[in-house]
Amino acid sequence: MSKRYVVPSLTFAGVRQGFWRLLPLSLFVAAFGLAFGLAAVQTGLSTTEIVLMSATVFAGTAQFAALEMWGAQVPVLPLLATTFAINARMLLMGATLYPWLGQMPVGKRYGSLILLSDANWAMTLNDFNQGRVNAGVLVGGGFALWLTWLVGTLVGMAFGSGITNPAAFGLDMVLGCFMLSMALAGRKNLRTIAAWVVGGLAAYAAYRWLPENSHVIVGAAAGGLVGAFWVERQS
Repeated sequence: MSKRYVVPSLTFAGVRQGFWRLLPLSLFVAAFGLAFGLAAVQTGLSTTEIVLMSATVFAGTAQFAALEMWGAQVPVLPLLATTFAINARMLLMGATLYPWLGQMPVGKRYGSLILLSDANWAMTLNDFNQGRVNAGVLVGGGFALWLTWLVGTLVGMAFGSGITNPAAFGLDMVLGCFMLSMALAGRKNLRTIAAWVVGGLAAYAAYRWLPENSHVIVGAAAGGLVGAFWVERQS
C-alpha cells in the first residue's frame, strides 16, 4: 500500500511561525551577506547591481562565484555553468518536497518555493516527515533568511570591513551543524543510515576526483539510489 501524504496548510500564522523559527539561524546568514556586500563593492559593482543581485538571486555561494568571474567581459556560458552546478541541489530539494507540495494548488506550490534554501528546506522536510505539514515554515523561514541576507549585504556595502572572512569566526560551520541536527532528528533506521553512508562516501569521492561542485549531485544521486532500490514495506 502506497504512503498517503497530507496536503500542507499555508496560513499567515504558519508563515509567522516559520519566520521566528528560522530567524536565529538567519542572523548568521547576515554575516555572509555582509562579506558579499563588501566583496561586491571591491569588485566594482554599483549599489543597484549589488542590491538587485542579493534580492533576486539569493544564492550566497553562487553570488561569490559570480564575483570571481566578473569583469569588463563577463564569460556568460562559464558563469551559467558554474552557478547551475552550485545550485543544482535545488532540483533535488524541491523533489523531496513534491509528495506534499504537489497536492497544493499550482500557485501556492511554486510560490512556496521562491525563497527555497538549505535551512528552510531542511526544517520543512523534517516537519513534514514528523506529521507537522505546514508549508508556512518554508515560506516564513525563507523570508527570514532572505531578509537577513539582504540586510547583511546592505551593511557590508556601507561598512563591512570588519568581517571580510566569516569562516575565520567559525560562522561557516553554523549552517552545516544545523543541517546535521535536522538530519539526526529525522527517521533513523537501517535504510536511512545506509543511504547516508553511501551518499557521504560518493560525495567525498566526487569532491576529491570530479569537477568542482559535482559532489552535491553525485552524493544525492547515490543516496537516492539506495532509497529507490531499498523499498520499505508499508504497514
